[in-house]
Amino acid sequence: MLSSSHSYQVANIHSKQPWFVLSAEKYATNLTTENPVISHFYSFEVGKSQAPTTAIPDGCVDLLFDCNSDSPMGLVCGTTLEATEVAFNQDHRYFGMRFVPGFIPDFIEISAPELTNKQCNIVDVVLNSQDLVEQIISASSFQEQVQIAKQFMRGKQGRKPTNLTHQVAAKICHEKGNIQVQDLETFTGYCSRTLQRQFRADLGLTPKAFCRAIRCQSAIYDINHLDKVAFSDLAFNLGFSDQSHFLREFKKLVSATPLEYQNRVKQKTYLDRIQCY
Repeated sequence: MLSSSHSYQVANIHSKQPWFVLSAEKYATNLTTENPVISHFYSFEVGKSQAPTTAIPDGCVDLLFDCNSDSPMGLVCGTTLEATEVAFNQDHRYFGMRFVPGFIPDFIEISAPELTNKQCNIVDVVLNSQDLVEQIISASSFQEQVQIAKQFMRGKQGRKPTNLTHQVAAKICHEKGNIQVQDLETFTGYCSRTLQRQFRADLGLTPKAFCRAIRCQSAIYDINHLDKVAFSDLAFNLGFSDQSHFLREFKKLVSATPLEYQNRVKQKTYLDRIQCY
């Protein structure tokens, strides 16, 4: 198990895919404290007539399992770089394990850049994973799936990024994505070209793309959890030069304006839809 010094905390934000929550028939989550590299486990049920939904940037890698006994499948999912349409199988139940932002398990046999914006069949990129897929699919409950996933992760390590990447990722998370590349140059003493080359090799993203993902998650977290959000204040707190820039960026990453997203969250009572275990 990786020590907590190798994980990156984003102000206690457990990055979620909000459109998955809002579109699911049922959505459950388990916030584990046993392994610092796991953000959380989750499960959701897709309705009989559910239309495609949207994935947004989160900087995370997921293991996602389609639990339908007739067509079971396990996927390794890298982060998207902007709002991306995702189609799930109707009337299926899914189980997922999300790692903390910037963490890539060492048992995934694919480079970090190849994983970004991609979904790979788990049996193609994780050795001897068919047994894990079968156990997850045959489990009788979400809680049992969580225990199976925890057991699978015991003794597993993460890819060791360079100290430079580790410091930069931790700094970005600490600042909730509100930091410029020139500030990272001052923080590390390295030029932007070196920062980008090493960061992308280790995590599959440029520092700027990772900042965008973390800042996106910070914005939706505030909208999800605060009763009143002044978008001008939110834009300022996240380092945007003006509110219009924030609105354009939010729309590109979330596929809705902040106001449209806020209305959907309140209408669907976002937090009430999540069953916590």
